[in-house]
Amino acid sequence: MSREQVLSLLLQQENQYVSGEAMSRTLGISRAAVWKAIEALRQEGYTIQSAPNRGYRLDSAPDRVREGELTGPLAGCHVGEKLLCLDTVDSTNTECKRQAMAGAPDGLVVISEEQTGGRGRMGRTFQSPKGRGLYVSALLRPQLPPAEVTDFTAWVAVAVCDGIEAACGLRPQIKWTNDIILNGKKVCGILTEMGLESESNALQYLIPGIGINANHAPEDFSEDVRPMATSLAQELGHPVRRSELAVQVIRALDRMYAAFPQGKQEYLDKYRADCLTPGNQVQLITPVSRREAKAVAIDDEFRLVVEYPDGSREALSAGEVSVRGMYGYV
Repeated sequence: MSREQVLSLLLQQENQYVSGEAMSRTLGISRAAVWKAIEALRQEGYTIQSAPNRGYRLDSAPDRVREGELTGPLAGCHVGEKLLCLDTVDSTNTECKRQAMAGAPDGLVVISEEQTGGRGRMGRTFQSPKGRGLYVSALLRPQLPPAEVTDFTAWVAVAVCDGIEAACGLRPQIKWTNDIILNGKKVCGILTEMGLESESNALQYLIPGIGINANHAPEDFSEDVRPMATSLAQELGHPVRRSELAVQVIRALDRMYAAFPQGKQEYLDKYRADCLTPGNQVQLITPVSRREAKAVAIDDEFRLVVEYPDGSREALSAGEVSVRGMYGYV
């Protein structure tokens, strides 16, 4: 842990020197422990200058998402107050479930450099190559009945758009219900999972899982996914720093969670503004059928209102919807 604490202190100094004595005193560790942490960070690729009577200065850092990079910027947040940063995991959502069963608190955030079993909606896999994306899940325990969290994923989608905009300067769009889109291609997927107490049916936890394609090159996607997927780096024309992206997304999740559910109108207005689905011809997909319709609007419950060729309308609360002109649907 001292390594992460030393890194956090160096980052907070913003290219200024900080003495080993000051770090030793602040962290309650020996000067030797500070020196060992500095050397370990250098071995990991951090460029740290040292000068007599001045101390240490961080000049550059590799693109890693770790506690030392996040704790300072997330100070004061409830979501992200506790962090679990991993090199590899089967799925950040699955790890959040394990943590939930072990009694982990509301607001825990799990991040991993890669996922070996990343999951998307409808049982799909989510490709999560090491060091390329931001793979993050939050363990949330709202004191609400299950019926009052049915629109939660829509709120998460808005928060993700807020976080990407804050970190990268461009705001993506939402394909109903929860695909995050840039220039017609998917840049992020969201999977929210719920745990219920079997006897009382009380809500035990909500786990929104977010996978953002940050620095993926086209060859990082499988051939079947490549035509439909993009990354922030591809759209911006330069790499993004994943730790900064993580900070902004977690901050946005923290603001969203604090507003839920009282701040519904703000998030509904944002969702409507961000959602590209209304106004388009869509195809409603079930395991046994495909049905054509026109997407008309997002109603007050974040449902997609569609109109069928016979003029009848329906408000969809869940399901698979393809938008004409996207993902190969023509």
